[in-house]
Amino acid sequence: MVENNPSLVIELAALTSDVDWLVAERALDLPEKLAHEHADWIAPHKKIFIGPLAASDKWEIRLQIVRALPLFHWSPAQARRVEAILLENVAFPQTFVRAWALDGLATLAERRVTLMPTVRRHLRDFERSPSKALQARAKQIRARLSSQGTAPVARRAAEQRRRS
Repeated sequence: MVENNPSLVIELAALTSDVDWLVAERALDLPEKLAHEHADWIAPHKKIFIGPLAASDKWEIRLQIVRALPLFHWSPAQARRVEAILLENVAFPQTFVRAWALDGLATLAERRVTLMPTVRRHLRDFERSPSKALQARAKQIRARLSSQGTAPVARRAAEQRRRS
C-alpha cells in the first residue's frame, strides 16, 4: 500500500508513538524496510529513529532502529545522537541488536573515519565472542571494510582534517 501511496508514511510515523509496543515496532519496521530503496520517502520522518523509542526495553524495536540509522544523512547534532545510539546498542544483550548496531557503526565509519578505531575494537570483541552470530558478523564487516581498501579511508581522513 505504501509503495503505491507514499503519503501513507505520515500515518506510519504517527503509529510509532502508539502505546502498544507491538504497534510501534511494526510501524518502525516498514519505514526501515522502505528506506533501503526509498530513503527520500522516510527522511522527513527519520527522527522517529532517534527519539524515545531508541531507549526501548524491547529488542525488536531497537533492532529496527539500529538497522535504519545508517540509511540517512544526519545533521551534526543528530549524527552524534545516532553514534550514541549505535554505541549503546553494540553492548545490548540481544545478539541481533548488537550485530546490526556494529554493522551500522561500521557503515558510519566509512563516512567518518574517526569512528574506525572504535569499530575495530568492537570487531575484536565480536571475534572473541562465544556467539557464532557475532563472530560471523565481525567477519562480514571486516571483509566489507577491507574490500574498500585503506587508500580511500586515508584519503577521506585527510579530507576531514582539511575541513576541520
